[in-house]
Amino acid sequence: MGGFALIGAAGAIGKSVADALHAEGKPYRVVGRDRVKLQATFGEDSLAEIVTWNPEDPASVRSVVRGMETLVYLVGVPYDQFRLHPVLMQKTLDGAIAEGVQRVVLIGTVYPYGIPVSSPVTESHPREPQTFKGKMRKEQEDILLKAHHDGKIQGTVLRLPDFFGPDIERSLLHSLFQAAASGGTANLIGPIDTPHEYFYAPDAGPVVLALASKPEAYGKWWNLGGPGVTTQRDLADQVFSLAGRKPKLRVVGKTTLKIMGLFSPIMRELVEMSYLQTNPVLMDDSALHSLLGDIQKTSYEDAIRATLQAYQRTSTH
Repeated sequence: MGGFALIGAAGAIGKSVADALHAEGKPYRVVGRDRVKLQATFGEDSLAEIVTWNPEDPASVRSVVRGMETLVYLVGVPYDQFRLHPVLMQKTLDGAIAEGVQRVVLIGTVYPYGIPVSSPVTESHPREPQTFKGKMRKEQEDILLKAHHDGKIQGTVLRLPDFFGPDIERSLLHSLFQAAASGGTANLIGPIDTPHEYFYAPDAGPVVLALASKPEAYGKWWNLGGPGVTTQRDLADQVFSLAGRKPKLRVVGKTTLKIMGLFSPIMRELVEMSYLQTNPVLMDDSALHSLLGDIQKTSYEDAIRATLQAYQRTSTH
C-alpha cells in the first residue's frame, strides 16, 4: 500500500504535482476520463501509471484508488455544472474509504470565502459564499472535512487563487498571453486596476507534496497566495512589453458579461463571480509558511517571462 493518485490529473495543477513527484523519483497514478489527454500530458514519464475512470460508477472509482495511500483531488467540472462538485467528491470518498485510502488533499479555491469582509483573508475568515459556485465548493469541502472528523479518512484543503502558466487555456489570463505572443487584442474581465493575486501553476506541486506529508495539516484548510499583489493592468503592461508589442486590451465588465451570457453559458456563469474583480480575495498564507517553512514562489516577472515564451513557441508552430 502506498503512493499518490492524482484524481482529475489532466489540468495545470495536476501536471505540477506530477512534475514534483517525478523530481522525487516517486511513481504515481494519474486518473481522468480522457486517456488521449492523459497520454499527451504524462505518456513520456515512465513513473506515471495512466488510468481512466467513470466517477459515476462506484466500481470504477474503487478500482482507480485501489492500493493508493494519498489522493490529490483535482477534479474539474464545466463552469455551468458546479452542482457536480459535491456529488463527485462524495462518490470518490466513498470509494477511497472502502479501499482504505489514508489521505485526501483537495485542491480548492477562494470561492467558499465569498465576498471578503477583511483583507487579507486568513483561514479564520468565515466561509459564507453568496454565489452558487461558492456554495457548491463549500459543500465539497464540508463533505471531505466531515469524513475526516468522523475518522473515516484524513482530509485537508489547499486553497489557490487564480493561476496562470505555460499552456494553461483555462486561466483568466490565457487571452492576455495569447494576444501578446501572436498579436491581437487581449480579453480581460474588469475592472483591471483592482488589487489581485495570481499563482504560477508550476509552483504548486512541491507545496502539495509537502502539505500531504504533514500529519498536522489534516482536518482544516490552508491558504496559498501568490508572490504578491498586482493588478491585471500591470500584468498586461509587463506581458506586452516583454513581447515588444503595444498593449491592446478589451475589458469586459459585468453588464457586457450579462449580455454575452445570453449567447454563451460560460459567460453567463462568469457574471456571478465578477465580485472577484471588484472585491478581490487576497489571501494571507502565513499559517502555511509556519507549517511548511520556506515556500518557493516564482516572481511575477520570471513567471510572466516563462509563460510568454511557452505561448510564443506554440504560436510559431
